[in-house]
Amino acid sequence: MAKSKVAYFCQSCGFEAPKWLGKCPSCAQWNTFVEEVIEKDNKAVPNWKTTSTSLQRANKPIEVDEISFSEEQRLLTPDKEFNRVLGGGIVAGSLVLIGGEPGIGKSTLMLQLALNMPKLKVLYVSGEESERQIKMRAERLTEVTGTTKENAIQSVEYKNETTSADNKKGCFILTETSTQNIFKQIEELEPDIVVVDSIQTLHSAHIESTPGSVSQVRECTAELLRFAKESGTPVFLIGHITKDGMIAGPKILEHMVDTVLQFEGDRHHVYRILRTIKNRFGSSSELGIYEMLGEGLREVSNPSEILLSQRDEPLSGITISTTLEGMRPMMIETQALVSDSPYGTPQRSATGFDTKRMSMLLAVLEKRCGFRLGAKDVFLNITGGIRVEDPAIDLGLAAAIISSHQDIPIPFKTCFAGEIGLSGEIRAVNRVEQRIAEAQKLGFEQIFISKYNLPSSGQDKKKMDLTRYNIDIKIVSRIEEVFELLFG
Repeated sequence: MAKSKVAYFCQSCGFEAPKWLGKCPSCAQWNTFVEEVIEKDNKAVPNWKTTSTSLQRANKPIEVDEISFSEEQRLLTPDKEFNRVLGGGIVAGSLVLIGGEPGIGKSTLMLQLALNMPKLKVLYVSGEESERQIKMRAERLTEVTGTTKENAIQSVEYKNETTSADNKKGCFILTETSTQNIFKQIEELEPDIVVVDSIQTLHSAHIESTPGSVSQVRECTAELLRFAKESGTPVFLIGHITKDGMIAGPKILEHMVDTVLQFEGDRHHVYRILRTIKNRFGSSSELGIYEMLGEGLREVSNPSEILLSQRDEPLSGITISTTLEGMRPMMIETQALVSDSPYGTPQRSATGFDTKRMSMLLAVLEKRCGFRLGAKDVFLNITGGIRVEDPAIDLGLAAAIISSHQDIPIPFKTCFAGEIGLSGEIRAVNRVEQRIAEAQKLGFEQIFISKYNLPSSGQDKKKMDLTRYNIDIKIVSRIEEVFELLFG
């Protein structure tokens, strides 16, 4: 057998070197070189079905008009939040990567999904936990999912000849890290869905590097990708993340898969957010919210209720803004605290919001409105532990800053939807009608929007009918008008 040829690649910039280097000569980063196998033994046996269709035939170019197309059939899960994030359900043959911090609930989410689909055959491959550990978690989760505990979880090893696993439905557990053994069990079981926890623990016999290395992660993902596309079986991969919050392994890993989901949240909060980073079969800006309980994850169908705190008395520096995550409108609470700087150097801190955009809003308030905030400490917070990038919350944040600066509370039932420009104008935001409808549904009495959201008389498109809303809609064009209506 010929010896494999290896090289060393920088994980930061991709620079190739014949030997290991401490410092990359291209990007000047330290300890970023990893070993990769760039030439394998040609006699190696393919990992997924030696009789693969790709080895038997060669594809030919086809004119686009001759390609037959039918609407993609999606597999709906009992988890509505999960269906929304995926774009309407699981697509056959798709490869989905789920990343998140350790202990955030990735394994719990996927095991709960597997237990909630008793009519399908789900294979849960674990390279991190034993069967007993997974069984203990399943016992806790079945109290929420309602699945019978005796039939909730099965092991591939415990199949016997009298009762074939092919006739059973439910969740099957396989504790294995070798891709060759995993594909052997997949061939015998023929599952409808495969879950791998995690991709960094798998290793292929045709790669000599250790599990979790760049070459191993790339090769194992490529094998699972070929299996998913040729068999039409959806595959879910759980991935680790680095200390910077990026998914561990080569960046090509995210390019290979069809969908990348990020499971995030604060350990000190009970709420978890499943966010779409990439999706070839739907919107890449969808968001699902869960509540972490002792018995598992619970779907949150109305996130506006959990993002709004219940206050008994009016407080300054608190406003309600409307935002959109994908197709879903939400009401969020924005908080601001403005105080004198005791040390002479003002502090600027924002939680859940871009600090640079906060500095821009403070500059607009000082230049256009005359508020002296240069010597003040300013702290912003988006409640609920979520991060918002929608510019429509600019108006709500500006109102919260002035409310705290003047120590004047804003009425309970008032919300905002508007982007602030550098000249102090209130710019239009997209899908304002959905925002107004959401505010009305939650019982708000007035909402501030930009006058530029109203179609001009010269436009042929249908004008927005404001009379059908049972909410007082304040039409403003400049930020000075907003403060005059709020504070007089």
